[in-house]
Amino acid sequence: MKINDTSRIGAVNPYQRTQEAQRTEETKKAARKDEVTISTEAMEMLKAANKPADSERAARIQDLKQQVSAGTYSVDSNKIAEKLLPYLAE
Repeated sequence: MKINDTSRIGAVNPYQRTQEAQRTEETKKAARKDEVTISTEAMEMLKAANKPADSERAARIQDLKQQVSAGTYSVDSNKIAEKLLPYLAE
């Protein structure tokens, strides 16, 4: 039995081949970058959602804040029950 086979000097270990293939795949994956693009319709929707509230709505919100902070805000239980009834009936 020969220990040093001369025909195998230039041979490549198959295990090394798979590791080299994995390394090249990893470098390809690292080179890719994620990209996000926002359509013009989505930009318009974003602008519409971020519009400043109109003066009536702002006044109503300010009034409700004052009532809550003063402790005078009361909730009409009948209105809440009317709104919840369709969900509970299902």
